[in-house]
Amino acid sequence: MASRRWTRTALAFTLFLAALAISIVVSLCVGRYSVSALRALEILGTAIMQPGRVVETMDERIVLLVRAPRVIIAAMSGAALATAGVALQGVFRNPLVSPEVLGISQGAAFGGALAITMGIWGVPLLLAVFVAGFLALILVGLLARIDGRTEIITVILSGMVIGSLFSAFVSLLQFIADPNSSLPAIVYWLMGSFATATWDRVLVSAPGLLAGMGLLWALRFRLNVLSLDDSEARSLGAHPDLERWLVFALVALIVGCQVAVSGIVGWVGLVIPHAARLIVGYDHRRLLPATAVLGAAFMVTIDTLARTVTAAEIPLGVLTAIVGAPVFAALLRRHYREREAK
Repeated sequence: MASRRWTRTALAFTLFLAALAISIVVSLCVGRYSVSALRALEILGTAIMQPGRVVETMDERIVLLVRAPRVIIAAMSGAALATAGVALQGVFRNPLVSPEVLGISQGAAFGGALAITMGIWGVPLLLAVFVAGFLALILVGLLARIDGRTEIITVILSGMVIGSLFSAFVSLLQFIADPNSSLPAIVYWLMGSFATATWDRVLVSAPGLLAGMGLLWALRFRLNVLSLDDSEARSLGAHPDLERWLVFALVALIVGCQVAVSGIVGWVGLVIPHAARLIVGYDHRRLLPATAVLGAAFMVTIDTLARTVTAAEIPLGVLTAIVGAPVFAALLRRHYREREAK
């Protein structure tokens, strides 16, 4: 039985990695300026073997300076958001939870919208996103702690309250923003896009995204324990409150890094974990890496569609919602049917 499970897991990883590799190659090749797959791989190979080489031809500029950083940011963002979704669903013991439930995305969106309204771009905008995202998490923590204890249901309700509050602040900023300059920038940024991806942005976002994913992977055994009732978790030596907030802080780090470079991209942390869970099971030792690879492939594919389906680039939030909403509805119906069957 165990041998069959690991064989299935190995096959799933092989398929996920193949999907990721294909999505990356396709993304490097397609667009208004097409590049053949062999030429794209040749350019990448040359750049890796000769890192200091000057980029000369149009093919090299398109692949190395435009599409490669965009693909890397998309892959890291998809992997990180999906990993964060898995961790939260395990901690909350609820398959319908996503990173947005803590209000972090809304807080980060407020920080970015405020910076754009004030005419601030670049690194200061990224800092504003980080600070606002963590501020939202701190407010959720303070609001959810009652009589020295933090219950899961109070965390969810507090996240909804703080998220709604920051959403209202974002709406207020849109209302007072200059309709000819900052308002269009805020609206487009909030809908999500990797269009502004550069190697500098890769260097800014990569440490936080990779650190967040790496530390969640280090907590994979603890996530299995936290998926149990608090009393059972304590009997196994865990400290549910402390470790739960450590997971929340890592999710805040991931969401802050992602929102800072590409705006809000929803649904990834909700949908992708379910797809991976159906194939590799509930054990976080297998589920976390499987979800990361599948999330990366999904995000690269969505980004490729966003910039190639129509002449004008479609915001990522639109495409992820088109995919995520039907899946969420199906999950919701399945969840209630299973609960009624018990």
